[in-house]
Amino acid sequence: MRTRFRARPRKWGPLRGLLAAAAVGVLVFPAGASAVSAAPLAEQDLGSRLAADYEAAFLTQYNKIKDPANGYFRQFGDLLVPYHSVETLIVEAPDHGHETTSEAFSYYLWLEATYGQITGNWEPFNKAWRSMETYIIPAQKDQPTNSGYNPAKPATYAAEHGDPSGYPSRLDSGVSVGQDPIANELSSTYGTNNIYGMHWLLDVDNVYGYGFCGDGSKNAPAYINTFQRGEQESVWETVTHPSCETFKFGGKNGFLDLFTGDSSYSKQWRYTNAPDADARAVQVAYWAKTWADKQGKGSQISSAVANAAKMGDYLRYSMYDKYFKKIGNCTSPSCPAGSGKNSAHYLLGWYYSWGGADASAQYPWAFRIGSSAPHQGYQNPLAAWALANDPQLKPKSATGATDWATSLNRQLEFLQWLQSAEGGIAGGASNSWGGSYGTPPANSPKFYGMAYDYQPVWHDPPSNRWFGFQTWGMERVAQYYYVTKDSRAKSILDKWVPWAINNTTVGTGGSFAIPADLQWSGQPNNWTGNPSTNTNLHVSVLNKNNDVGIAASLAKTLLYYAAGSGNTQARTTGEKLLDALLGNTDSKGIAVPETRADYNRFDDTYSQGGLYVPNGWTGKMANGDTINSSSTFLSIRSFYKQDPDWSKVQSYLNGGAVPTFTYHRFWSQAEIATAFAVHAELF
Repeated sequence: MRTRFRARPRKWGPLRGLLAAAAVGVLVFPAGASAVSAAPLAEQDLGSRLAADYEAAFLTQYNKIKDPANGYFRQFGDLLVPYHSVETLIVEAPDHGHETTSEAFSYYLWLEATYGQITGNWEPFNKAWRSMETYIIPAQKDQPTNSGYNPAKPATYAAEHGDPSGYPSRLDSGVSVGQDPIANELSSTYGTNNIYGMHWLLDVDNVYGYGFCGDGSKNAPAYINTFQRGEQESVWETVTHPSCETFKFGGKNGFLDLFTGDSSYSKQWRYTNAPDADARAVQVAYWAKTWADKQGKGSQISSAVANAAKMGDYLRYSMYDKYFKKIGNCTSPSCPAGSGKNSAHYLLGWYYSWGGADASAQYPWAFRIGSSAPHQGYQNPLAAWALANDPQLKPKSATGATDWATSLNRQLEFLQWLQSAEGGIAGGASNSWGGSYGTPPANSPKFYGMAYDYQPVWHDPPSNRWFGFQTWGMERVAQYYYVTKDSRAKSILDKWVPWAINNTTVGTGGSFAIPADLQWSGQPNNWTGNPSTNTNLHVSVLNKNNDVGIAASLAKTLLYYAAGSGNTQARTTGEKLLDALLGNTDSKGIAVPETRADYNRFDDTYSQGGLYVPNGWTGKMANGDTINSSSTFLSIRSFYKQDPDWSKVQSYLNGGAVPTFTYHRFWSQAEIATAFAVHAELF
């Protein structure tokens, strides 16, 4: 059982524009903060502005995000939990705006680490880490039966299928699985059998009503999950269910028999980690430590940094094949089971997952799985480098730091292997073709025996179509290059940056255009240990948009590269993007209108490409919505009809105009804020 992020569907004033934003209202600083000036910016040429100007831009954005009236957070006691977005009617990776993700938590950490860098106040960062530990890392009560885990038998095999109609997938104990080589090391190192990693999805307001462990209470936040059914399952085809299955909702077996086929079902809990978010948390902890140490305040965040190292230790599960099969040339379910660490590809896979029996079980059991499909957009060489080399971030386990050193080199090789002739980075690779250890297409290029896949993990839409996976990944490479001056990272960026710049335009009055959707053709050469020009692997830009979060991510990538290399064009383009972003300020942050033609899928039946429920299967959502073969995304989420923005969607479904929304996604607003601070730091 597993899930993953979906690419966000997109149907798609100058820096002195801060004058208006900074002049409206008074900035409020938490206790202990130094009131860095947020005075209006003077008329200056690009490149001549003072660091304080960009610090002011950061603080203006920071205060909008932290203003309770703007609705970015829900408060629980003295802790804050970020929403995915201020707006509730939004469907992309999460299927509701007041859910949250491990991605959002990692950006919350980044926002507060940057605040600590600028103000010297580290209490907000510590609170953000404590909120993450409290609400999105499962506690003992949420994962109670890990003592029943047997590393020699990590999980029972179930094939993935190309379409949700192939589910439930039969559990097959006859397929050999490998051994888990790190479980005993982790439990002995930390004195617990529990996993220290974030589950990816949280229902902050308990909108679905599942409550704690699926008990139907008003408990919030509540652990939930969605994607479970193969490469073709888009968010529009998911059934949102509780992470703890007690059979209170769903059908006679809860929701389990929508996903797996078995002779009987047990009450159980199940969580899924999104490794890029945990790696980002480690990356942020590295920067927080670096900045706090410069201020002589490293001891104030030492606990969070130590826990980041611990998180990195457990994050190694994403380096392993899903069923711990041996890496390379695995083209049938009967391929060899792994032993030792030969089931590790040493890359950041799309997920790792763990689960176990309900606390009341007479015979406790538990499972763990890795991921057979690494995607380029999840790699994080800076986090790998920190976990391998930084004394405070090296994991405590016997082999953790060594594994991350191997991973660092493997990640850089992976990106070199996937770099197209133009410079964009292609999708990834798989050790389990189709999720069922199938045979890849003839002549598929190989990376350490894994087959090239331009759209690893999911196909609706193709997983490497979204330009955001380029900027997220290359921002990490650029940071790594800035810190280490590794020539391998520079060579990747030397090719990627001109491609990105050539496809970016910045106009006046806040206008700009960056790539939105990408298309891939051809394939890389087989990996031989040395980079290739990959003259047969190509990327083209299908369309462009003005996504503010990705523009900020692109700006950060360009600025780190410029700071490391001295490239003036990269710096100038990055500054122009920051300038354009500030031309799109509003009372809640920085945002632009978006048209959402994909919202015509709200009421699609399965025959129209919508939700699949097997004939004869019936059940109930927690709010009483019926689940059956006639269900749609909307019919099992009837709460959307009470959303204040629903009338725009209903009009569209009735044949009206495509609806337009102005969204304030938490990650995007935090990315923008930290982009301003990056310029202040670097230049």
